[in-house]
Amino acid sequence: MHTYLVVGGSSGIGYETCRQLLSAGHQVVVIGRKQPDLPVTFFQSDVVANDTLPVWDEPLNGLVYCPGSIRLKPFKGLTASDFEEDLRINYLGLVKVLHQYHPALKRSGQASVVVFSTVAVKTGMPFHASIAGAKGAVEGLARSLAAEWAPSIRVNVVAPSLTDTPLAERLLDSDSKSEASAARHPLKQIGDAKNTASLVSWLLSDDSVFMSGQVLRPDGGISSLKV
Repeated sequence: MHTYLVVGGSSGIGYETCRQLLSAGHQVVVIGRKQPDLPVTFFQSDVVANDTLPVWDEPLNGLVYCPGSIRLKPFKGLTASDFEEDLRINYLGLVKVLHQYHPALKRSGQASVVVFSTVAVKTGMPFHASIAGAKGAVEGLARSLAAEWAPSIRVNVVAPSLTDTPLAERLLDSDSKSEASAARHPLKQIGDAKNTASLVSWLLSDDSVFMSGQVLRPDGGISSLKV
């Protein structure tokens, strides 16, 4: 049995990751604003807003950072505060979490960190300037730490396209929106939280021990295919 920390495990991909890890017999620790209806060890905390994070001294075999944002605006409509908020949620919150729990990850001997980016970092998309900038910083941090922390801690990135989660609800709240979003992808579908969580679970597992510093793209082919 391994012990995994999921930050933001109350909904969406984070929740599905927790569910899969529990089904595999692992211990799951969740930090978030709302307790999930799962048998996890839960700490209520907003890691973005709070300077002090929950203490965890036992070894951690893996960590997943799930907080994110979807801010889609024309560049001229974005303020400095918009950019700062996206950086706080997606990047600076992650930095804070990794500082806090790096000792616990090291203590396990072999650990895996999984963080989230977006397809919009690799593929330029209108109205994504703020979130693409923040997630680009996440990818750079992940590659740097993958090198710095090798060989004992692996760090990988999952960069999905639009996925059916509560975060994306306003983009998918009608059949016409969902159909239009699916049509933009070569595979003619949108992302599924359970499928993406399966990829996260694999990256956390011992089956991916030869994988680090990589960006994996469950994006329906939109970043690499023209059909």
